[in-house]
Amino acid sequence: MFSMGLLLTRQGKSLPGEKPHLGKGMKLMSMKLYVGNLSFDTSSNELQTLFAQAGTVESVSLIEDRETGRSRGFGFVEMSSSEEGATAIQRFDGQEVRGRALRVNTAKPRENRAGF
Repeated sequence: MFSMGLLLTRQGKSLPGEKPHLGKGMKLMSMKLYVGNLSFDTSSNELQTLFAQAGTVESVSLIEDRETGRSRGFGFVEMSSSEEGATAIQRFDGQEVRGRALRVNTAKPRENRAGF
C-alpha cells in the first residue's frame, strides 16, 4: 500500500497493491522537516550524515543570523519521500545530538511576513 505524498499516473489513482508507474516528470513527493534545538556548532554535513541514516537527503539548510552569521539553532532537512521523512521523525525526534534533544517534525509552510 502506498501512503501520502505519492504522485501517480492513471488519473491520479492507483489500485490497491499496485506499484505506481511514475510518468515522465513525476516523482515521489519529498518531505521537508523542521529540525530544532540544534547545537550552535552543528554543521550542514553533520546533519546530512545523521539524516541519511533514515533515507535519501535531498537538501539541508541551517538557518543563520543575518548580522552575525551564527547558527540560530534550527534548520530544515528535505527527505526524498514522505515515508523517509516519517522514518526520520520517528528516529530522530528527541534523540540527543551534541548534548541537546532534537525536535524533528514536518515543516510548516513559510508564512508571508510584512517587511518590518
